[in-house]
Formats: sequence, structure tokens, C-alpha cells
Amino acid sequence: QVQLIESGGGLVQAGDSLRLSCTASVRTFSSYGMGWFHQAPGKEREFVAAISPSGGTTYVADSVKGRFTIPRDNAKNTVYLQMNSLKPEDTAVYYCAAAAGRLATAGPLYDYWGQGTQVTVSS
Repeated sequence: QVQLIESGGGLVQAGDSLRLSCTASVRTFSSYGMGWFHQAPGKEREFVAAISPSGGTTYVADSVKGRFTIPRDNAKNTVYLQMNSLKPEDTAVYYCAAAAGRLATAGPLYDYWGQGTQVTVSS
């Protein structure tokens, strides 16, 4: 069982930056592809960004391309979501997820999920 703990959410203004962190309680963190998804009120959960187990490959949704990045630190069992130039439409609950041995952009391909952290961007 893998536990994922997200942190770093909060209330910010449009144009601000925020960094989310997700720390995994697993010895083999470097064997998991990691992803971030978000869910806005009344909407489906959507893919935001993903990174391969080694960190060599990343995917970012078109809606956040050029603003968000997804670095990871395997020595700290942590993946981040660096969010710059935030917009009110980025307001959502952000979830971290882990996929054993693969890089994935589809939610059903992930094996473990965190509880989520709220990000609110005011205009």
C-alpha cells in the first residue's frame, strides 16, 4: 500500500505562484510514475501533469502548458507541481497519484491517490 500526502495548497491571487508537494510512503518511489489531477466544483477530475519514474519524461495538459511543471526528487520520495501565473480557472482540488512502473495521463491507469489539496485563485 502506498500513501500519498499532498501539501502546499491555499488561497492566492491571479498571477501568483504556488508549489504543491506530494510525498509517498514507499521504498520504491523511483519505480512509480507520478501524476497530478485536478477537480473543479461540478466538473470531472482532469489530468494536469505526469512524470515518468526516472523523471526523464513529463507530460503537461495544454491548459497549463508553459505555466506548470512537474519536477520530482526521488531521494525525498516527493513529486511537486510548480504552478506559475495562476488563473481563477485553476481553482480546484489537486490530487497526486502514483502508477506502478509507468508514465500515464489517464486516471484509471493510476494505482494510488492522495486525499487532495485545495487551490483557490482569486481574481
